[in-house]
Amino acid sequence: MSHLDGTLIGGRYRLETQVGSGGMSTVHRALDEKLRRPVAVKLMHRSTAADADHLERFRREARSVASLSDPHLVGVIDAGEDQGLPYIVLEYVDGETLKDRIRRNGRLDVSEAIAYSIEISRGLTAVHRAGIVHRDVKPQNVLLDTEGRAKVTDFGIARSMDEDGLTADGRVIGTTDYVSPEQALGESVGKESDIYSLGVVLFEMLTGEVPFSAESPVAVAMCHVRDPMPDVRSMRPEVSATVAAILDKATAKEPSARYSSFETLGSDLEGALALEASRSGMAPGEATSVLKSLPLETRRKAHLGVGTPRGRLLWAGALVTMVAAVGLLAWTGIHRGTGVRGGTPSGLTQVPLTSTAAHPYDPFGTDGEHDAQAHLMLDGDTNTAWASETYGGNSFGKAGVGVALDAAPGTIAAGLGISTTTPGFTASVWSAPAQLPVAVGSTSGSSSSDPPVGWTRLSPPAPVTRNDVIRLASPSEDQRWYLIWITALPPNQEQVRLSEVKLFR
Repeated sequence: MSHLDGTLIGGRYRLETQVGSGGMSTVHRALDEKLRRPVAVKLMHRSTAADADHLERFRREARSVASLSDPHLVGVIDAGEDQGLPYIVLEYVDGETLKDRIRRNGRLDVSEAIAYSIEISRGLTAVHRAGIVHRDVKPQNVLLDTEGRAKVTDFGIARSMDEDGLTADGRVIGTTDYVSPEQALGESVGKESDIYSLGVVLFEMLTGEVPFSAESPVAVAMCHVRDPMPDVRSMRPEVSATVAAILDKATAKEPSARYSSFETLGSDLEGALALEASRSGMAPGEATSVLKSLPLETRRKAHLGVGTPRGRLLWAGALVTMVAAVGLLAWTGIHRGTGVRGGTPSGLTQVPLTSTAAHPYDPFGTDGEHDAQAHLMLDGDTNTAWASETYGGNSFGKAGVGVALDAAPGTIAAGLGISTTTPGFTASVWSAPAQLPVAVGSTSGSSSSDPPVGWTRLSPPAPVTRNDVIRLASPSEDQRWYLIWITALPPNQEQVRLSEVKLFR
């Protein structure tokens, strides 16, 4: 029982019981005596109200969401001060937090985890459209009402996208279990930071664990900066390659490699939910409600009558169509990471390569690139790997290095798969028809980061995920050589390691 129970705030809100607390404030269930309805009242601690920065941040929370209206956001009803004590009156959500649910149940059903991610995406879409970055997306800040619907709350450190902010540069704001790399480094953050945090929340819902643990919050934050995300499918094999690809893209280390908006992330999640329902033949919990809210075309792919014999036949037909669609999705450029460990992407065939087909390629250097290890990229064992030379300062000091694949006598490839234990390096794919191009009288091709003249680029430079499939522009004729051209090392690492490479046509 709180000593504030029974207190009348703002002449209208009678506090009943404390339901939460934090570093700046406490939250109380209260009765709106004017409208006779339950509300939540967030009271700032008196000890922090004297701090101008904290006070302004608290007031800004009310301003941030007062104008927003979305079923997946906890709405602000009122705000004010009572005897010098600032307060915010919020919609009262009778339920539990998403964190409580994960702690109680462990990992969630896959379709339910996707469904909650969709609802959170919808709420944060409204937030971003208003020009606000939440900056503290975590399951503790997602409330689940009695109907199971997810609502995002706690905008205590939210900030306008065009606002300089209140904190000094270099200070980490947010909860480090879910903090984005740029936020962990104290850099300016945008909507991509919220997308990263939701990706971590999805990971936790699927596995029951946060991706990183360390001896201190700062150490955890640095894991987000330098360490690759754990492979969700190794922790939970029933997670589809489609969901793993969405997770990879949402949690890319570089903000530019993530989804550009919650609309695009939400759209991919909706397709994944329809696929997951078709795979499992059921949609438990909140997934059923979310399925019914999907766009008509997406909903048609997830025939909801699965419980009947006719429904099961429809599901089977839909599954064939959707599996083909998932294969196509990876090749449209929407998803690069589809997981090559599962074999050949749908609709493609693997190009047979000999055990000596991989050739480390260092046209602008004289030290070689561990040529004797090259066969380890083609041995079918992800526990073995080729490694580049070690480069200090996180830089090659030259245009790049690579691996050339000999597809003799030649083929028109449509994709190239990479498994790596050092995700985050930047690479593009190039081809050549006959002889292996070498550097002659120059240090690069058309730009300082291109390979020697003679290669044709088939994909743009982009960060490579742990298990990636890169779509290739189709060359006009058979090509013998396909080059993985690496121009940037992984964050805070000094070499690149490739466990397996595969060529597809």
